[in-house]
Amino acid sequence: MSTKYHSKEHQILSTVRQVLSSVVRDTAPRQGRASPLTAQTTEDLKHCFMLITSREKEIIEEAGGDGMDARPRYVDEPSTSQVVQFTKPEDKK
Repeated sequence: MSTKYHSKEHQILSTVRQVLSSVVRDTAPRQGRASPLTAQTTEDLKHCFMLITSREKEIIEEAGGDGMDARPRYVDEPSTSQVVQFTKPEDKK
């Protein structure tokens, strides 16, 4: 697996997640109309999303990643850490 967790399996899961998300958005009820999806279908979709997320977390952890809780950092966001320079003291002889 690559360092960015893009194994074939992860790519497939990501694509399936995107397609399912599009289906959910496209079938969302409009202004007071009933949902075209049955309650069971809605539950099945939720279960699919949970399974995908669970497997994606496993893939990231297996690849040595930080997990899915890592947040993006922006260039203008203040740094929360400070770099401290250490210098080795010279040997006294």
